[in-house]
Amino acid sequence: MSKEKISCKEVMQHICNTLGEDLESERCLDIKKHLDECSGCKSYFKTVEITIDYYKKYNVEMPDGAHERLMKFLDLDDCD
Repeated sequence: MSKEKISCKEVMQHICNTLGEDLESERCLDIKKHLDECSGCKSYFKTVEITIDYYKKYNVEMPDGAHERLMKFLDLDDCD
């Protein structure tokens, strides 16, 4: 396990970019630990889950550029 404490921004970037990663990877285990300790990230993660469920349920199509605008708004546009 890594020794460096993961930041909230790193957690949000990871959740946004790698939802399909192996759940037992070192990175995912670090994120699980962070989510257990950080109420802000835990709340953000729950919101992301609810949003994904909503879009799946109602089959909503995102307009062109929506993802990029959201990432910029969340100050996560430098995570690529």
